[in-house]
Amino acid sequence: MGTIRNKPLLFGIQLLMVHNMNGMNGMNGMNRLDIKQLRVLHALLDLQNLSQVARKMGLTQQAISEQLRKLRDLLDDRLFIRQGNSMVATPKALSMQQPIGDILKQLEVLLEPEVFTPQTYKGVFTISATDYATQALLPQLFNITRREAPDLRLIVRDFASDNINQLIAAGELDLLITFPEFIPDNLSYVTLFEEQHLCVTGYKNTFATDIFTLAQVAAHPQLVVSPSRANLRGSHDQWFAEKGLKRHIVMSVPSFSAVPDILHTTDMIAFYPSRLLPNNKVKELKVEALPPTFKVIAAWHPRTSDSGIHRWLIEQLQNL
Repeated sequence: MGTIRNKPLLFGIQLLMVHNMNGMNGMNGMNRLDIKQLRVLHALLDLQNLSQVARKMGLTQQAISEQLRKLRDLLDDRLFIRQGNSMVATPKALSMQQPIGDILKQLEVLLEPEVFTPQTYKGVFTISATDYATQALLPQLFNITRREAPDLRLIVRDFASDNINQLIAAGELDLLITFPEFIPDNLSYVTLFEEQHLCVTGYKNTFATDIFTLAQVAAHPQLVVSPSRANLRGSHDQWFAEKGLKRHIVMSVPSFSAVPDILHTTDMIAFYPSRLLPNNKVKELKVEALPPTFKVIAAWHPRTSDSGIHRWLIEQLQNL
């Protein structure tokens, strides 16, 4: 929006300075001109009275006279000739009335606070989301955007922590939905909510115990989700290790979407985010303790903190 507004403003100033300075260097004149002088000249052309202009602008007559002196020097023209209590404009001053009015109107538009309206917003917005966020949050978010911002187009990219800084600095990513430990320190972020992993297994599986001890959980064959590294390690390994236990991990998959189908056909267990439940292929197991909760965040580059579309989308995510 800023670029669109600036073009007519700069064009108007250039016309005013280049065509009304009798051969003076236009850019040099622009460097010497300020907005207050334009406002004084515009008011004088409108009211043709020094004291009335001073009252309207909240300045002294001396201050108005000083600005007029600078304008006369800058434009090499008397601009106004006193006639009784009035100031009669010269032909040069009259020729500048319309361009100055246009410039001041453009300045008012430029300085107006941006009012973001999702219904009229048009643009493309790119979100980088983890596999978890893609399932737990984005379907609800897209339902809102289709209803309230129909001309907003969204691109979702896989979350790749290795080159986040370069992508978001280059403007290739607008928003990240992930976990705090996966983002660089220079990004701004807000916590959307805290999530909890629950212990689940295939819906048809039956076990001899009603409540699993942590030792029993650790010993049971487990499936883990490892999206960024293909290995047999899980996010809760350290938590079990602090309790003197080593997990019996037998399978790793890159996404949470694969977990229900695999558990449904095997005897394995897994730790699965609560927001992805219920699922008719898995059921929750009762265990004596659960791993610590974790934060889900939305992150962005600080330069877009005042962006209307960013603020609106983040607000929608916080309300999910």
